Amino acid sequence: MQRKTMMKARDYRIRQGIGNATLVALVSLVMMVFASSAQAARIKDVVAFEGIRDNILLGYGLVVGLNGTGDKLQNNAFTEQSLIGFLERQGVNTRGVQLKSKNVAAVTVTAKLPPFARAGGGIDVSISALGDAKSLLGGTLLATSLYGPDGNVYAVGQGPVTIGGFEASGASGSGITKGVPTNGFISNGATVEREIDFRLNDMASVRLSLRNPDITTASNVMRVINQQVGAGVSRVDDPGTVTVTVPTSYKGDVVGLLADIETLAVATDQPARIVVDEATGTIVMGENVRISTVAVAQGNLIVKVEETPQVSQPNPFAPEGAETRVVPRSDVTVTEESGNKIAVLQEGATLKDLVGGLNALGVGPRDLITILQTIKAAGALQADIETR
Repeated sequence: MQRKTMMKARDYRIRQGIGNATLVALVSLVMMVFASSAQAARIKDVVAFEGIRDNILLGYGLVVGLNGTGDKLQNNAFTEQSLIGFLERQGVNTRGVQLKSKNVAAVTVTAKLPPFARAGGGIDVSISALGDAKSLLGGTLLATSLYGPDGNVYAVGQGPVTIGGFEASGASGSGITKGVPTNGFISNGATVEREIDFRLNDMASVRLSLRNPDITTASNVMRVINQQVGAGVSRVDDPGTVTVTVPTSYKGDVVGLLADIETLAVATDQPARIVVDEATGTIVMGENVRISTVAVAQGNLIVKVEETPQVSQPNPFAPEGAETRVVPRSDVTVTEESGNKIAVLQEGATLKDLVGGLNALGVGPRDLITILQTIKAAGALQADIETR
């Protein structure tokens, strides 16, 4: 009896050990899956779905109630004509009268009509001065129709304008300006009056447009969707487009199909590219940048010019008319740093190796731009350089 008990206990410990090992393996597998997913991007962050997009709206209007910071009517004929037309619609005849108002400004009104916006909903609008108004602070936008590219009115905007800056000046002419006081916005300042007729659930296929077209990324998107929904459901039309045919199980429920695929994790890829902004000295390099074996030397030639003006005073008992003068003195020194370093980057060096090697030379952003372009000219940089 005791022997059977011991055997049962031993068997339990073995099974418990196997269970623990299995649990550890499962936990490790789950962690690997999550780690892999964390390195991938969701399909909804990589593509744009056909038809689900913003629509640009544009309008022209008047902002009134400015504290003397509006357009000068004699310099802005369009503002004067708009004001006369507005007053006539209100029953006020000002034809032949010289208007001198300084509290009115002509503005452009822009907005984005979001997808599936319904009549009566509100959207934000942006206001920008057209004439020589100094500030839109304290102004109110009069009712303004916002037109789409097809010429139809889709929204009407009106309300007090909020600006993100200010301008102040003193009697002597000195002043201070923060931000751009001639630009403003109105939160929920326009009401949607016309809806865009788009029936998503009636579509037989949906096109996915990659935000960064790439053949590898498009193929990965197609493979992930086919694994989730079914083989042959999606296909790659070109590096920037993946077409998904709505399967029978999702007929009339395209929204459900997109909800099921938009959160799928997909591995993305991009060509090796270096983007250079010479105006600001900004350099952005992708992780796929590779270089062949190359040696880089960076030397600095320093030219130093010092101005030390001296005062020349006339001697005692100098002739009449002698004056004290400032005599310029310039000292020019040219120095070339000695002991310049040479960094050798081996075949297949990564972005980290490239940046580390150039940093070892004490290279600044401006010099780095020249060095990268020189390495590219030598044929040792396996990446495209895009200059902005």
